[in-house]
Amino acid sequence: MEERRRVLEKHLYRTLKTTCERWELLRPSASGGAERVMVAISGGKDSYTLLTLLDKLVPRLPFAVELVAVHLDQAQPGYDGAPLEAWLAQRGRPYEILREDTYSEVLSRTAPGGTYCTVCSRLRRGILYSAAERLGCSAIALGHHRDDALETFLMNLFFAGKLQAMPASYVTDDGRFRVIRPLIDCDEARIAEYAALEQFPILPCNLCGSQEGLQRERMSALLAQLEAQHPDVRSVMMRALGNVRPTHLLDPEVLEAWSARPAHVRPERAPEPREARYEARSVRKLPVVE
Repeated sequence: MEERRRVLEKHLYRTLKTTCERWELLRPSASGGAERVMVAISGGKDSYTLLTLLDKLVPRLPFAVELVAVHLDQAQPGYDGAPLEAWLAQRGRPYEILREDTYSEVLSRTAPGGTYCTVCSRLRRGILYSAAERLGCSAIALGHHRDDALETFLMNLFFAGKLQAMPASYVTDDGRFRVIRPLIDCDEARIAEYAALEQFPILPCNLCGSQEGLQRERMSALLAQLEAQHPDVRSVMMRALGNVRPTHLLDPEVLEAWSARPAHVRPERAPEPREARYEARSVRKLPVVE
């Protein structure tokens, strides 16, 4: 089991490191000091894995980065954050526990039969942004992984009518923070196995995690069904999100922007001469109508 844990950790670490380098998710501070990055800790397997791997990567960077772990207690019934706080304290690095009763707020704002996810994520995001500003963080790291990106892409495709997934990095609308996803190329199955072997103190969710029949669950089931026939389908789909051909889509604004792209972005290739192998000779002529 220990050998398997090391293998998983090595794979996940390398994938996260490559993602951080490719998208420059971790970078030197503009002020010359250490950039402060808030790592949002939900208490689930993904955020535990994210913080564990970042703890291993940051000391090896050629510039200074300081991680601040932040967990939001949403006042859910039966919540017990003691194991999580003990785990954070054992790290010996900065962390904060916030408490806001978003649980009651989500229930009051969600119509009967509706889903909690949209309201819940919006409330959490606002609280985390306020904490990031207070703590002097310029970036916020979230634990979304490859399967989250693919499921989001399918949900947008099937139910929202748009081609949109999850970027590795984006800047908030007000320009205050960069939101980064270092795990975006890591697959959920390996994360789940690694988290189990590490015995992270997982906290249950009584909001989104308590609802069944959600669109995201159906997208996950669809991916699993496709994967049973095509084992590499998730990897292929993820590559597709980074291999877009605007000339073969139906958005005129995207096509116009693509046509005006800089010369170094996928330069046009001169057509190669083709060997004539067949002659298009007529075997029957249509009669001419006078």
